Amino acid sequence: MPVQVQVVESKPIAETTEYLALLKSRHSATINPQVEGYITAIFVKSGDHVLAGSSLLQIDPLKQEATVNSQDATRLAQESNVNLARVNLERAKKLAEAGVIAKSDLDNAQTNYDTAVAQLKSLEHQVEQQRVELRYYRVSAPMNGVVGDIPVRVGDRVIVSTLLTTVDEPGALEAYLYIPAARAKDLRLGLPVKLLDEAGTVRTESQITFVSPQVDPDTQTVLAKAAVPNSKANLRIAQQVRAQVVWGNASGPVAPVLGVTRINGQFFVFVAEKDAKGTFARQRGVKVGEIIGNDYAVLEGLKPGDHLIVSGTQFLQDGSPVSEQIQPAGPKAENTPKTGK
Repeated sequence: MPVQVQVVESKPIAETTEYLALLKSRHSATINPQVEGYITAIFVKSGDHVLAGSSLLQIDPLKQEATVNSQDATRLAQESNVNLARVNLERAKKLAEAGVIAKSDLDNAQTNYDTAVAQLKSLEHQVEQQRVELRYYRVSAPMNGVVGDIPVRVGDRVIVSTLLTTVDEPGALEAYLYIPAARAKDLRLGLPVKLLDEAGTVRTESQITFVSPQVDPDTQTVLAKAAVPNSKANLRIAQQVRAQVVWGNASGPVAPVLGVTRINGQFFVFVAEKDAKGTFARQRGVKVGEIIGNDYAVLEGLKPGDHLIVSGTQFLQDGSPVSEQIQPAGPKAENTPKTGK
């Protein structure tokens, strides 16, 4: 039986591993309240574009306003005490100069004035602190961005650990990859990373920009990050994507896809072997890796120089006599019609 044969060649084969990566924004903020209370108003909705400083939510400030007013009244009362102490001090100075009162009386007046001034400064700081805290009851956007989900509603009571919403700045993302600790020794900055779509097509290419110095004790993985350009905004925050890490390149044999058959999950090829009686087709089990163009990377079962049968394999059996027709390797060989007659 005439068959077309291709001499197995050694080509550069990329050593890759595929992981599931999580996309995160490089400029994203999680908004939590800095005070406790009930939500009285929500000024935005999910998906709104906001500017830095824009109001997002309002927490009931009445209790805090009452506290500020009370402390402010106390400060005003203390100002009156300071004015009185100042008058008494000035009077004591004049009387001491005239020799009417003792030096100890002047010292007491001076101490009373200094104490009143110190108490006034303390109250002023407390009032200012309470006024600053009062501003926390209006939650604002820390930067320009897009408002995410708002899981709270008007009337809900929130505490400092309650998630109010998120603000994400559109643009570049980061792919978070969790690499098993056993492979962490091969991680390095600049390692190529390919993001794939559902069909396995390369969506975009990047490289490792960060490698964590620590291993997660729960998952025994090492966090690695890769910058992901997203100029067309076709990727979203928190999206899970397939990421292929390219560890390096090595030379190895390849076999055309059309020359490899799969039976019950095992891959086989037919190789033309010569002996004293002639040329015969021999079936071999092979272990294949990733597809490179139109070829399989063959990990086991073939070596460079083997004569791989690439046509009529469906009509062959192990040990069938064949006559070889050598053809060059390349895309044309893949498209050559199979002959079985």
